[in-house]
Amino acid sequence: MTDPTPHLFWLTSRAAGTAALLLASIGVCIGLLMGGRLVKGRGIDLRATHEAMSLATLTALVVHALALLGDRFLHPSVADLTIPFASSYKTIWTSTGIVAGWGLLLLGLSFYARRWIGVRRWRLMHRFTVLFWALGVVHSVGEGTDARSPWFLFLTAVAVVPPVALFIARVARPGGRGRVRAPAA
Repeated sequence: MTDPTPHLFWLTSRAAGTAALLLASIGVCIGLLMGGRLVKGRGIDLRATHEAMSLATLTALVVHALALLGDRFLHPSVADLTIPFASSYKTIWTSTGIVAGWGLLLLGLSFYARRWIGVRRWRLMHRFTVLFWALGVVHSVGEGTDARSPWFLFLTAVAVVPPVALFIARVARPGGRGRVRAPAA
C-alpha cells in the first residue's frame, strides 16, 4: 500500500474541490427552487439552507486553494492560485477556476452587503451565480486529476443535471420572463 502522507495537500485540495462542486450544485438548486414555482408561495423557507450551502461552498473553495499551497508537485504561489493567467499549469483551466471562485465568493458575500448595494442590484448580480457555477464545473472537468475517471464523470453528472434542469425549467416556465402577452382587447 502506498503512503498517502507525501500527497496529503493534493488529496485535501482534491477532496475540497469535489466537495465545493457538490455543495455549489446543491446551493444553486436551492436558489433556483426558491425563485421558482415549485417552492414559492407554498410556505417553504429555504433561505437558511441556501445560506448554509453557500457558506459551505465558499469554505470548501478556500480549503481547495489553500491546500494547494502545500502541494509538493505544483509548488504554486498565492498569485498562481488567486490571479487568472498567472499560473503556467493548465493556464486556461486554472484561470477558469479562479474566475469561478472569485465570482462565487463575491456573489456569496454580497448577500451580507445587500443593505448597501440595494436589494434590486443584489438580485441582478445574483443572476450571475449560475454562470460562475458553470465555470466551476468547466474547471473541474478540464483540470481535475480525476476528470476522465468514470466515478468522477458520474459524480459530475449527478451534480450538474439537477441544476441544469431547474435552470431550464425556470427560464422556460410559462408566465416567466420572455413570455409574449396577447394585446388587451
